[in-house]
Amino acid sequence: MHRFFVLSCIALAAALSACSTTRQAPDTSIKTASVVAPEGRMPSGKPANDDATPLFAGPHHLSGRTLEVSSLADFKLNDKEVILSFDDGPIPGRTDKVLAILDQFGVKGAFMMVGEMAEMHPALARKVAMEGNAVGSHTYDHANLTSLSFDAAMDEVLKGELAVTKATGTDVSFFRFPYLAESQRLRAAIAMRDMVVMDVDIDSKDYFTSTPLSVTQRTMNLLHKRGRFIVLMHDIHKRTARMLPTLLSKLEAEGYKVVTLKFKKPQVPNDLVASADMVMTR
Repeated sequence: MHRFFVLSCIALAAALSACSTTRQAPDTSIKTASVVAPEGRMPSGKPANDDATPLFAGPHHLSGRTLEVSSLADFKLNDKEVILSFDDGPIPGRTDKVLAILDQFGVKGAFMMVGEMAEMHPALARKVAMEGNAVGSHTYDHANLTSLSFDAAMDEVLKGELAVTKATGTDVSFFRFPYLAESQRLRAAIAMRDMVVMDVDIDSKDYFTSTPLSVTQRTMNLLHKRGRFIVLMHDIHKRTARMLPTLLSKLEAEGYKVVTLKFKKPQVPNDLVASADMVMTR
């Protein structure tokens, strides 16, 4: 009995730390690709028994404006505006459900893809981009970058960026730090690559072993306190797809708008262009 209790505690701790965004030291023994089995199947090889995702008939009026950003300073949301972001995918059976729900409500999200997952499921990664969602990278294998040397951390960033770019066939314009573990030096280096670091205002904590209803209520409670936000969710969890229609319905009923995110390449200052022209004519 004592051994069973100890094993149960270990399993619970692992589940809670799988993709936690707190700044505590993460359990780096758990990689994103091992949280769920490929192709939406359980480790036993049996198909995952997903509960039916509820459908909410339209028409819907949740879609808001398109926000073009070229830096973190451009993330200026008005009251009752939200950005929906999803980390750690793509994975069949889960990401595609999230896409279908977003489409049903006429809104777009921002998907921060793990390079390893995009390599495993390139068709699904490409579908995310082709449907008009913002695409970002989340490193190659969800490493805690602050536990690595600067050079090793940047290698992980670049490898993830290349993998997501190849899988989606589009430029990767956004980046999010796994576990939100970051440093100013890394942020500056990533910005130099014309990528915008996506911060988080509200963590839905959908990686906790709680019910979809609990995730929805937690997110709405935080929203009521802030009024606007970038919300963090994960498209690798079944509970996220199950709770998403209810969350979007609540947002719509309360008059919120979901902002579509679009990257705008920074303009080169005129003085730099002039300087470059002078160099070219010499």
